[in-house]
Amino acid sequence: MSTLSTQTNETAATPSHEPESLLGGERNALDRLISRGGAVAAWLVFLAMAISVFEVIMRYVFDSPTSWVHETVVFLVATSFSLGGPATLAKNRHIRVRVLYDAVGPGLRIWFDRFNDLVTLGFCIAMSYAAFNMFWRASHNPMGDWQLERSGTSWNPPIPALAKGLILFALALMTLQALLHLIQSCRPARNREDPH
Repeated sequence: MSTLSTQTNETAATPSHEPESLLGGERNALDRLISRGGAVAAWLVFLAMAISVFEVIMRYVFDSPTSWVHETVVFLVATSFSLGGPATLAKNRHIRVRVLYDAVGPGLRIWFDRFNDLVTLGFCIAMSYAAFNMFWRASHNPMGDWQLERSGTSWNPPIPALAKGLILFALALMTLQALLHLIQSCRPARNREDPH
């Protein structure tokens, strides 16, 4: 009787659904590091909201509007949004159409994972190249000298150039992640798990 109840409890504790991917969520140490950083970056939205509240109070209570809040909020939200790409890739949470994936067995799913990793890598390389060109134009004048693009407002910070640099950083990081994921998914099944 006790053996039967033990087996029933073990069966109930085991999830009945199959994993999102045969490779799971965070695949390596870089993914784990990025996930922790992404959790910190998510708080930037809260900071942007707090700064916006400060602006509302300064503008409508003290009749003393700021010149820096709008651009700072845009930059903080852009930072959070940009770093969301690597964080999502690290947790293997990107949106995907699973009709074919769910219809095949584990042997074919690993090939789907490999194909997905290859396409992701190609996409990230192409987007990183485009981001590099965008950042280069925002950080250099027509003569080729270093000169950060500025917003043109009364505060005039180099936020446009910084935001484009951040987009380049996020895409370069995603390219590295995608390369590591592809290498890892091409390993034999026994070597696929990260030893660390």
